[in-house]
Amino acid sequence: MGITVNLADAWEPYKAAKTALNNTLDLPNVKEQASRYASVSERVRAQVQQFLKEGYLREEVLLDNIPRLLNCLRDCNVAIRWLMLHTADSACDPNNKRLRQIKDQILADSRYNPKILFQLLLDTAQFEFILKEMFKQMLSEKQSKWEHYKKEGSERMIELADVFSGVKPLTRVEKNENLQAWFREISKQILSLNYDDSTAAGRKTVQLIQALEEVQEFHQLESNLQVCQFLADTRKFLHQMIRTINIKEEVLITMQIVGDLSFAWQLIDSFTSIMQESIRVNPSMVTKLRATFLKLASALDLPLLRINQANSPDLLSVSQYYSGELVSYVRKVLQIIPESMFTSLLKIIKLQTHDIIEVPTRLDKDKLRDYAQLGPRYEVAKLTHAISIFTEGILMMKTTLVGIIKVDPKQLLEDGIRKELVKRVAFALHRGLIFNPRAKPSELMPKLKELGATMDGFHRSFEYIQDYVNIYGLKIWQEEVSRIINYNVEQECNNFLRTKIQDWQSIYQSTHIPIPKFAPVDESITFIGRLCREILRITDPKVTCYIDQLNTWYDMKTRQEVTSSRLFSEIQTTLGTFGLNGLDRLLCFMIVKELQNFLSMFQKIILRERTVQETLKTLMNAVSPLRSIVANSSKVYLAAITKTQKIWSTYLEAIMKVGQMQILRRQIANELNSSCRFDSRHLAAALDNLNKALLADIEAHYRDPSLPYPKEDNTLLYEITAYLEAAGIHNPLNKIYITTKRLPYFPIVNFLFLIAQLPKLQYNKNLGMVCRKPADPVDWPPLVLGLLTLLKQFHSRYTEQFLALIGQFIRSTMEQCTSQKMPEMPADAVGALLFLEDYVRYTKLPRRVAEAHVPNFIFDEFRTVL
Repeated sequence: MGITVNLADAWEPYKAAKTALNNTLDLPNVKEQASRYASVSERVRAQVQQFLKEGYLREEVLLDNIPRLLNCLRDCNVAIRWLMLHTADSACDPNNKRLRQIKDQILADSRYNPKILFQLLLDTAQFEFILKEMFKQMLSEKQSKWEHYKKEGSERMIELADVFSGVKPLTRVEKNENLQAWFREISKQILSLNYDDSTAAGRKTVQLIQALEEVQEFHQLESNLQVCQFLADTRKFLHQMIRTINIKEEVLITMQIVGDLSFAWQLIDSFTSIMQESIRVNPSMVTKLRATFLKLASALDLPLLRINQANSPDLLSVSQYYSGELVSYVRKVLQIIPESMFTSLLKIIKLQTHDIIEVPTRLDKDKLRDYAQLGPRYEVAKLTHAISIFTEGILMMKTTLVGIIKVDPKQLLEDGIRKELVKRVAFALHRGLIFNPRAKPSELMPKLKELGATMDGFHRSFEYIQDYVNIYGLKIWQEEVSRIINYNVEQECNNFLRTKIQDWQSIYQSTHIPIPKFAPVDESITFIGRLCREILRITDPKVTCYIDQLNTWYDMKTRQEVTSSRLFSEIQTTLGTFGLNGLDRLLCFMIVKELQNFLSMFQKIILRERTVQETLKTLMNAVSPLRSIVANSSKVYLAAITKTQKIWSTYLEAIMKVGQMQILRRQIANELNSSCRFDSRHLAAALDNLNKALLADIEAHYRDPSLPYPKEDNTLLYEITAYLEAAGIHNPLNKIYITTKRLPYFPIVNFLFLIAQLPKLQYNKNLGMVCRKPADPVDWPPLVLGLLTLLKQFHSRYTEQFLALIGQFIRSTMEQCTSQKMPEMPADAVGALLFLEDYVRYTKLPRRVAEAHVPNFIFDEFRTVL
């Protein structure tokens, strides 16, 4: 539909057709046609503007001038069709000199001006729309009006008959039985007129009008004004009956054929910029554009005609497709209104954030003038008024049926505002979170503060204008910002998925309100990935030391603070709960990837290395049974560590990465939970109680299987998890990230890894375990949390064996220390005890788990001897 063909090109291979066409394309003929249509368009433009004047098109004028109005409408549409088709860019190949010459001549001789042509199209569409609506109204009321006029005319005749009977006194009218009988007969004749036989009724009505004119003339009834008035009224009603009976549906069909705009289905797009500019200058232009869109919608009728006649089941889907295309075009044109609104809104944001000072609750009257700021406040009021005018413009376009889709202007406005908001916020997030990895100190906090100010400006201004635009500003803000962030998180997580989530599958992407995609500036796809990787870079355990008591990272070399929990408060302020939650989700995917890499590394460097396996077998034999004390323990352990030394650097890196991400997840959960308790305490309390109740029910089911338990198809547990994670009511350390198989030597490898790292650390009374040499960096909290997370992915018996090995190591070392009468507790034993202590603290398990492997008096007393 709307596909245009250039006949000069298309008929080139056909000799006869080409010859016939050459006569038409003769330059004098082209000039004549172009000049003719130039004069026609000028004439009809003036006529249509006259017809469209307020109050001109009344029912009587319409009924008396149907042919004239239809001729004007026909001339308008023909002129528009000729000018649009012959001046379109697709009308000629720019490389064809002859066609280019013809087009240039048409443009010159027709005095072509796209704005004037567009104005003619607008006026014609409006004129056509008014005519159609009036005709439809008259057709629907045709019979009732006709019957009303017939009844009124008949009653007038009966009243006149009564006047001439002498019974009804009417200012000196003598009794006349002949006139009385004649008027009664006329009344019967009027009543006998048949609506269904319009031709006969029309002829008879004309005869009755003539008879009434004659009776007035021959019987000298002019002298009596009342009688003359009755006769004039009756003739008027009979005239109205003739007009009404001539209202036929053929006129509407003619209008439909004449007004067909299917040829412009694609060409109309070239007028989009003119439409938008005219709306920007005068928002009330939308009412005329509504008529143009409806005219364009009528183009759907022709292609659907044959489908309908064939009773094809495709009728609905084809109608839906073309209607959807047209609605998309309407949205595209009207998008200029939200764009113009946001241009004004940006100025309001600038004034509110930079110029206007917030008025304090208490104010000295001397400073009143300083806080008044009349100039900036007047500017804000002016801009707000401009925004409300744009809103009024789009709302003037009433609810319209475009094809088979109903277009609600309020919904159009809201969607347009959402689209523009999404475009601008997405760009602000993309531009605001680009980091230079070489920058020292990191740009993270300054950039977050800057972006936070931008987002706050958007939020405040949106809140400010919502009443002037009649929308729920806060609701739209939260929905769209959450959609942008969730979509970007989803796209970033696609990196870690085998089956990617495409845009058309995403629940966050929309056809009408699309979230823009930006080209990646580094290894991350989106801003959320860049933010996450920048946080991981500045908190890297190789260069920083995390102090758990202070929730702060320090540089290992300079001892300067790098970042702290304030970072997550800043992210919460800038990106909201959705941003923190999205960051948490991305970290989950990263942890999964690291754990999968770890497993493949474990297979490669341990299970396929013969020397490592032999060392592990020897150690297993030496430490069995685990309840015993290893004789000459320092030699046994040192020999195993020395033989496996080369594998621990890769192992340490993997463990530390997982531990670092777990620390970040704990910080995020803490920030989410505290903000939830402050901002939504009822929600926090409800979720906490529901979580405890569910866990109690599940525990009860495992004690007694007859008690209820959620079935497999029940989504309750899955859904409540999403809420709990968003509110920070979860422990990332208890999460199972990957499914695992049995791995031989797994507990002893992890034990050996831990005791191999202990010499690199030293105990500090204030800070706990810290790195001994910055050149050989090991950070204690990531090490503990990494090991803890890794063990959590496997069966609990592996953890039991691992703890038993540590307990045996502590007992054996203490035994050797006692036998050799060493005055101080060995540093490695202190490290192992601190690991057990931290293990119990982080997992929130009872202390008896550790005391099963180490005597409780050692736990109680070891700090006192340090």
